[in-house]
Amino acid sequence: MKTTDPVADTVAAHVGEVWAHDVLPMLHEYIRIPCVSQAYDPDWKANGHQDRATEMIRAWCAARAISGLSVEVHELPGRSPLVVAEVAAFNGGPADDTVLLYGHCDKQPEMTGWREDLHPWEPVLEGDRLYGRGGADDGYAAFASLLAIETTQLVGRPHSRLVVLIEASEESGSPDLPAYLHALGDRIGSPSLVLCLDSGCLDHERMWVTTSLRGLVGGDLRVDVLREGVHSGGASGVVPSSFRIARMLLDRLEDSATGELRLPALHVEVPADRRQQASATSADFTIGDQFPFVEGAHPMVTDTTEQLLARTWKPSLSITGVDGIPPVELAGNVLRPQTTLRLSIRTPPTCDGEAALAAIEQCLTDDPPYGARVQFLNGHSGPGWNAPAFAPWLQEALDKASIIAFGRATRAFGEGGSIPFMGMLGELFPEAQFVVTGVLGPGSNAHGPNEFLHVPTAQRLTECLVHVLCAHAAR
Repeated sequence: MKTTDPVADTVAAHVGEVWAHDVLPMLHEYIRIPCVSQAYDPDWKANGHQDRATEMIRAWCAARAISGLSVEVHELPGRSPLVVAEVAAFNGGPADDTVLLYGHCDKQPEMTGWREDLHPWEPVLEGDRLYGRGGADDGYAAFASLLAIETTQLVGRPHSRLVVLIEASEESGSPDLPAYLHALGDRIGSPSLVLCLDSGCLDHERMWVTTSLRGLVGGDLRVDVLREGVHSGGASGVVPSSFRIARMLLDRLEDSATGELRLPALHVEVPADRRQQASATSADFTIGDQFPFVEGAHPMVTDTTEQLLARTWKPSLSITGVDGIPPVELAGNVLRPQTTLRLSIRTPPTCDGEAALAAIEQCLTDDPPYGARVQFLNGHSGPGWNAPAFAPWLQEALDKASIIAFGRATRAFGEGGSIPFMGMLGELFPEAQFVVTGVLGPGSNAHGPNEFLHVPTAQRLTECLVHVLCAHAAR
């Protein structure tokens, strides 16, 4: 938007020009790469898609007009690749202070249900929306980060030493990231500011900052009753159904009538400031209205504040995959030998993930009904995160940046998703300031069908990054 500040206008003009003629074409190419995260593609290395994506990002970043830039792809043995861009302090900015910028380039699987004229691996620009898997989650992050740095130098403003990390295992829970943080510890240093571009927004009218993220506990509940399938007419009533046993076990974990999780290890006290924040945000935004319910369906809770808290500070269970059950058109009258359910449990930001994982495994596997073989396989956990309070300079910088780029000050909210990186960095750098933001707004449907990037929001967020980098160096 046009302002009375010539520097801000130059920032907006350059960012807009590069987004239109350079970033968008690259995002089209990125969307075409099916670089599904390793948890969903066991042959990811042989398939080569992660290597294609990281090399494309590396080459684009390395070609930017940025003084003091170095860009490499690191790959530890057996680990997914990591793009690392390092930029020396510029124009008198503090060389002994570091800003860390983060994004990822791996993707969720295709998912069914895409519109007939859309496809996960084929970009479609429709008005302000760029459809395709990974554009918003989180392919834009590398391009926005480097463009923000380039623009900061273009307008001659100082910035501190900068490190950009673009990982390729986030959608699998970032299992490879700790090894890289250790291996690159000297290069990363001790950032005073971390900018993460992998979160969401409740509208496209301002810069949103995320104050908390839920953790994630997952695994596969497998129930075996028979060595092989048998005729359902001859066995049912005598042989217990593996699916019914799985239901019985899930009832230990979740109240199926309310969706409340039963284990104390999965719950925490909601901090008073987060409850107050949810109440203030819910006065203007109703989360339940943002989901594509079928006609007649409605949210689990109706109170708008409780809806926000339910998706940010309360644990929840989702069944995201099933094995052992044939598709309907192939289903014979057979009592199946086993059922496997993939469990995804979102945990509150301050919940102990390892303790939650142990409690879930014990709950599901102790004393199995009918003596069935019950296993909880591939169990894993990722930490949640609760943001430290913003320093006054940072809150002022965020509001100013949002007003310049969007015309409105920032707003804050808790996010229901997980970014394991933030929990890791929060533990490593407890004194750092954290800005977690992103472009996943209403209907953008990350992880689901018809995912889209709202291009004007991504462009304006890039402008905001420029102003925040300048404010950090000048504080």
